[in-house]
Amino acid sequence: MVRDGEPRYRAIAADLAAKIHAGHYPAGAALPAQRELSNAYGVTLMTLRQALRELSDEGLIVQQAGRGTFVSPPHLAYRLGSLRSLADDLREQGHAVRTVVVAAELGTSPEFGPGSLRLERVREFAGRPSVHQESWVPPPHAETLLGVDFTAVALYAALADIGVAVARASETIRPSALRFPSQRYLHEPAGTPVFVSERVTYALDGTAVVADRAVILGDAMEIRAERAASGLSMTWSGTTESNVTAQ
Repeated sequence: MVRDGEPRYRAIAADLAAKIHAGHYPAGAALPAQRELSNAYGVTLMTLRQALRELSDEGLIVQQAGRGTFVSPPHLAYRLGSLRSLADDLREQGHAVRTVVVAAELGTSPEFGPGSLRLERVREFAGRPSVHQESWVPPPHAETLLGVDFTAVALYAALADIGVAVARASETIRPSALRFPSQRYLHEPAGTPVFVSERVTYALDGTAVVADRAVILGDAMEIRAERAASGLSMTWSGTTESNVTAQ
């Protein structure tokens, strides 16, 4: 209902917000096309877009160029103290995660040299590509893992299956802007805010067994840390980067 003196776009925003909270438009669902909504509410496209801008500012919707307007998914939590695969961590939180393998091939790693496994994956959440990840595994484990179905098996689990237990990881997370090649897989405009995670994982004997780089859409993930007297060491560098070591 429109109150006396209330701008029309705010009434539309309030009505759409109520429908989102009531589950009429569930998380990840597409809203009707803008022209369809403007006709339904009997307003111009300009008025409707003001309403959508207000919902976007509140974090209730995301507008994807060329695709439409979607209800924001609940935020994924990137847990700094966890020493599990990203997919396993998110599934434990109750999220459905789909993994698309872009490449699984032998190549030359900047960290490990030739004969390394390059594993490139895209993580989709609520039907939306949210994480672009590239992992390198050194020889002699690289060839052994070539035949693994990484759409169904986490990298850490595959390593455990061949007798490699991970003990710790050193990770740096920094804010950045989306650029090629990640832009190609995450389907967002260049310059979209992202987090970039760079992690090196070590086995029990101290040797590095995975070098990993993940680009995470900034509006799809929130970063959480469980603080204790020991177990998680965090050092802050400047105002734009955090170096995180999980122990």
